[in-house]
Amino acid sequence: MRQGSHAETPSVADVVHRAVAACDPDDADELIADFLLAFEDRDEPVTALAERDRTFFESAQRVRGTMPAAGVEMTAAVATYLAFRRDEIDDDDDDLLRLAARAEYGDNPPEEIRDWLQEAGVAP
Repeated sequence: MRQGSHAETPSVADVVHRAVAACDPDDADELIADFLLAFEDRDEPVTALAERDRTFFESAQRVRGTMPAAGVEMTAAVATYLAFRRDEIDDDDDDLLRLAARAEYGDNPPEEIRDWLQEAGVAP
């Protein structure tokens, strides 16, 4: 009998930490730091979020207020992507950014997201 694999399900905080690491590797974006603070104590499994849950985007909206903030929006997109593609949590940052942008915005992301990705060196 073959033994099964029981990979540990990441917590909400784990997914957000990974999204922050991909989107702000230099810890330079204060809004992304604020986004992280909103989730740092969320130790429930990320699978507890509902399939259509917009928790990450709602938090990004609260953090950024009326300011455009593509970095925090992409952090929410990466966290959302990883909530459902947990097997990709260890993927390369550029791949995560590209895949999350495509999953959230399709082939035509908003201009601010496209510009942010280009500044990060990632083609959408």
